[in-house]
Amino acid sequence: MYMSKSRMFTMAAALLMAATATARETYNFNAGWMMGDSRTKVTLPRAWNEDEAFRVSVYQMSDSVVWYRKDFSLPADAAGKRVFIEFEGARQAAEVWLNGHRVGLSENGVMAFGFDLTPYIRKGKNRIEVRTDNSWDYREQATGSTFQWNAKSFNANYGGLTRNVRLHIVGDVYQTLPLYSSLGTTGTYVYATQYDIPGREATVSAATEVRNDGSTPATVDYTVIVEEMDGSELARFSGGRHTLGPHSTRTLVASQRLSGLHFWSWGYGYLYRVKTIVGTDTVATTTGFRKTEFARGMIMLNDRVMQVHGYAQRSTNEWPGVGSAVPAWLSDYSNSLLVESGGNMVRWMHVTPWRQDVESCDRVGLPQALPAGDAEKTPSGRWWEQRMELMRDAIIYNRNSPSVMFYECGNRRITAEQMALMKALRNEYDPYGGRAIGSREMLDQPEAEYGGEMLYVNRSDTKPMWSMEYCRDEGHRLYWNSWSYPFHKEGDGPLHRGHPAREYNRNADEFAAEMVRRWYDYWRERPGQGTKSNAGGVKIVFSDTQTHGRSADNYRVSGVVDAMRIPKDAFYAHQVMWDCWVDDLKPRTHIVGHWNYGSGQEVPTVYVVSNAARVDLVQGGKVVASADAPESRFLFTFKGVRHTADTLTAMGYDADGREVSRHSLVKAGAPARLRLTPIVNPTGWKADGADVALVQVEVVDEAGRRCPLDNRTVSFRVKGPAEWRGGIAMNKPFGTVTNQLALNTKTIDDQVGSRAWGDKSLLGLNHVLADTLPVECGVNRVMLRSLPKSGRVRLVARAEGLPEAVIELETQAVGVVGGLSRQMPSDGLMPVLTRGETPATPSFVPSLREVAVMSAKAGSNSADARLSFDRNENSSWSSKAHADSAWISYRLVEQAAIDQLCMKMKGFRTTSYPIAVYAGDSLVWRGVTPKGLGYVHIRLRNCPPAQTYTIRLTGMSEAKDAFAGVTELDSSNDEKTVRGSRSLKIIEAEFLKKIE
Repeated sequence: MYMSKSRMFTMAAALLMAATATARETYNFNAGWMMGDSRTKVTLPRAWNEDEAFRVSVYQMSDSVVWYRKDFSLPADAAGKRVFIEFEGARQAAEVWLNGHRVGLSENGVMAFGFDLTPYIRKGKNRIEVRTDNSWDYREQATGSTFQWNAKSFNANYGGLTRNVRLHIVGDVYQTLPLYSSLGTTGTYVYATQYDIPGREATVSAATEVRNDGSTPATVDYTVIVEEMDGSELARFSGGRHTLGPHSTRTLVASQRLSGLHFWSWGYGYLYRVKTIVGTDTVATTTGFRKTEFARGMIMLNDRVMQVHGYAQRSTNEWPGVGSAVPAWLSDYSNSLLVESGGNMVRWMHVTPWRQDVESCDRVGLPQALPAGDAEKTPSGRWWEQRMELMRDAIIYNRNSPSVMFYECGNRRITAEQMALMKALRNEYDPYGGRAIGSREMLDQPEAEYGGEMLYVNRSDTKPMWSMEYCRDEGHRLYWNSWSYPFHKEGDGPLHRGHPAREYNRNADEFAAEMVRRWYDYWRERPGQGTKSNAGGVKIVFSDTQTHGRSADNYRVSGVVDAMRIPKDAFYAHQVMWDCWVDDLKPRTHIVGHWNYGSGQEVPTVYVVSNAARVDLVQGGKVVASADAPESRFLFTFKGVRHTADTLTAMGYDADGREVSRHSLVKAGAPARLRLTPIVNPTGWKADGADVALVQVEVVDEAGRRCPLDNRTVSFRVKGPAEWRGGIAMNKPFGTVTNQLALNTKTIDDQVGSRAWGDKSLLGLNHVLADTLPVECGVNRVMLRSLPKSGRVRLVARAEGLPEAVIELETQAVGVVGGLSRQMPSDGLMPVLTRGETPATPSFVPSLREVAVMSAKAGSNSADARLSFDRNENSSWSSKAHADSAWISYRLVEQAAIDQLCMKMKGFRTTSYPIAVYAGDSLVWRGVTPKGLGYVHIRLRNCPPAQTYTIRLTGMSEAKDAFAGVTELDSSNDEKTVRGSRSLKIIEAEFLKKIE
């Protein structure tokens, strides 16, 4: 039948209108909230106690009940549709009301939640109200139980609606949201299987939970479209036609083999947009594809072995002045810096991070370990149920993020039965995601797929073992060393637990050096050093944090960047050691410290961190010092270096004498001006009331070089549509620190005033929110927050003795209608592809092989001798305390000239054992085992071939903790002291031979 063009157009328009009428709309719901009693509107995320961020101790943070209220109107075409609200989280509890009707309650303080608003939505104006309660001792309404993770020491209490909120408007047939606890739904699950990494192929599947809330059956087509991030279509495939009964739910699945894929990797956040279409309802899921394997003690990403080196970061990931409520681009900025430092893993501590940080890790190519919620205690009863519920919800909500590689079930060992329950959750809700599930410790439990201790070094040839929070030292960015202004004596600070706290009050130079020493413990056990290996470790923390610390500050200064993300020298030390997967180090050299010393001044210590074989120090074109025997592989120490030229260069050479890297420090001249540098949203500073701009302020000389000893005070004035949120700097109860004071003081004895560590009024300020604050070592940063009005923002900076500096920025208007915006916080943020795709070459070449032990006998307790080579670090052999019986002999599977004896001794951090080692009857080593945080390696030089090796105690062991300041918050978790005795005690012994 012939149909006129006009009629065809009319029918097409009608079909389009019908499709639009039932299509999904998702809105940014952050704008226009009233907080507490204020009538001033704010934009979420926003903590009601944000002014306390880094201003007070975590133990002093305010808790209270605070209401958030918002008036909004839906678009006209929303009539007859279903309306869902999605909160990315709240702290601690959030009770939601709409137009006077109670909608629902969320209480865990961590996870996303949402509700169906449809029954109470009105045409025209609606009011939503949220009663938040961030009480430290909050109890569940139904059970009266507290939450284990609502703890003061590690979970900074930013109260209220501190995360993004979205509104979803859908038709009767729709794809559900991944909000299990509150809605009982699981959403969309996109995954890949049958990877062919060299061939760039994988089978991609999309499983979508679909709900028909209508009263009649609905027949729908299921289609999946895979798009590149630029919107071009990579693939389209069908999941068939399905009929859903009224008020029913089912999961639709479609799969297709795809080629030409780019695989997500470390530092290569390659992502795809997968659109799942059910009828007219379209959900776009941003995801990536990567292959993982966890076996033989190693972690493999896209078929390449990766030793973990990264950070255990607080899940609040907080900033001064705003706490955890930051825009998405600032999450990217912080997480990109973590990758830039060489980090290839972030272990979020204790509680699940918010979705913004999870998705940020996807974009910047940062693998992550995702916890549920815990504290340092194995839970039972309702606490265990809460943890299970939170893990289930976290898996469902975050299972499309390629960066999530580990699910963490506990910050401390859980039982085998508990681990099995957690594993069953993973298998039910994320069976194909390629994510290992485990817990801290879990050294000998096969139910866990990974494990590792907090501070100590493990080796494994089965599941990967990596350290969860190593190196607890702290060091403030203000202090270079004890011979540079302001002359802070190394370790000077208040007592911790009644003892000196040297490790927690380090200067920046020593802090960087300690990063090298502590990482070496893990690097030495890297893959390729025998059958067993250590899978790496994450240092506590990346950025200074408003949580439990032990330094003179009232917040933790363990970060390699400060709270405003200004790098300390430790950041660059990690770059040198971590720019690799295992052994494929890129040549780097970094001089620690500054070079603004007086001509002829002798500098007591210059540290150079380098992965070269030899380092030369050069001044004025002459080599003034050379070193080829670094401590801990990477740390070159030069003593008594005299300043003879204004440029100091460290030149790194390989084993063949070829220069491979260099780094120079140049002495800055007299301070000449302030330099202001903006750090802003790459898509433009949004006038939405939530976006922020950072401005870096530096004191520089005429040539633009930063003046590293300048600590003068800078005052700021802001004009235009922006709110001052300021920065942070150390309180100085010992006097005003200015550049002039630096010039007039030469030693620590010249310092003005006294170090009043107990002045809590000063220690509670930290210059947070102040419009006047000092630079530290010549640099600081401040933060401005936009207002919901666009325009020009002018920032003026003034400092004594320097000309005024001015910077102008523009904020961009954001469309908000009826409290709704189509512009999402992460819109326009692009993946970071800096490191490139996973290299196809091996990340290491094995250099040692294990010669296995066949059997062992001992002078005493011989029946337990097998426990010293049973590959279980929770078991050990001990001799009786008699000199004639304190020995053990191992029979190897072959006769071999062993090059290294690798052992973990009982009481390894506290006890040294005087021993002799025999190959057959030949003495091949005699000495005292060093203390450490794990294994000792004894090199057996000129060892004759033998099949029997004997270790004999030659005297009394000495017990004294070599790491007295390195402790956990819960001291019961520390390695137990072993008293000195005439007993030989071995946890594990391995015999290693070089591979020629």
